[in-house]
Amino acid sequence: MPRGDLPDLASFLVIAEEGSFTRAAAKLGVSTSALSHAMRALEERLGVRLLARTSRSVSVTEAGEELLRTLRPALESIDGAVTALARRRDKPSGTIRITSVMHAVTSVIWPVLPGFVAEHPDVTVELVVDYGLRNIVAERFDAGIRFGEMVEKDMIALRVGPDLRMAVVASPAYLAGRPAPVTPRDLGAHRCINYRLISSGGLYAWEFEKDGEELQVRVDGPLTFNEPDLMLKAALDGMGVAYLFEDQVTEHVASGRLVRLLEDWCAPFPGFFLYYPSRRQQPPALAAFVNALRRGWAARAGEG
Repeated sequence: MPRGDLPDLASFLVIAEEGSFTRAAAKLGVSTSALSHAMRALEERLGVRLLARTSRSVSVTEAGEELLRTLRPALESIDGAVTALARRRDKPSGTIRITSVMHAVTSVIWPVLPGFVAEHPDVTVELVVDYGLRNIVAERFDAGIRFGEMVEKDMIALRVGPDLRMAVVASPAYLAGRPAPVTPRDLGAHRCINYRLISSGGLYAWEFEKDGEELQVRVDGPLTFNEPDLMLKAALDGMGVAYLFEDQVTEHVASGRLVRLLEDWCAPFPGFFLYYPSRRQQPPALAAFVNALRRGWAARAGEG
């Protein structure tokens, strides 16, 4: 079917329903003469007469009735599909894919996730935990969550979490008979638990700051992991000194299972940002997810 036939077929349906070129033209917002000309052109292209015209009335021919039996449900189906798309535009639905590190999942996403899935039953959230940097456009992610300093400059970045701090910790059993480090440089005398960077493959240098002095310390030790939970477990089991997020160790420090070290050297830094490509039309599901994260952060900040 030529692309131009569809509007003319829709106009034919209106004429058949109204039984009048004048009323159909008023309903369609066109002139009577233009509508009549369009119908004659359609009949010429199809090679059959669809409408029988008199000076006072218009009726559908037998060929026209045959066409209407197929045309009417087809156009109703198209109209229903367009209406459904319009509802989808305004109502969050579909799947959103988010790449995030595990700490952001537990500290930023998880607190709002139960409420979000309950409020938006037509949205599916797919979380991919990854410690490397993903090309979210090429890999068809809707958004990612990382530290702000890691986000590409061509992305839209929205802060979704509070400032964070790191913590240097060790178990009382490990520290028994060993002098606790007073400055970051003293870590050279300790068995430290290293973290392997996924994106670069190198070992992470522990970062410190105090009174304007910034230090990056490369540590040595018997263990290297690419998973912070294993670093925490190793520290709890007395296998060395670990460098972890403060909120990961708070309860263990409070219970005495871990001892906080070099706390005055661990300065706060900006937390997690959600980022996504610049788009004029943000999918409603992603917009709803972003709003949920920001409301969650604001609520937790208010409680604090």
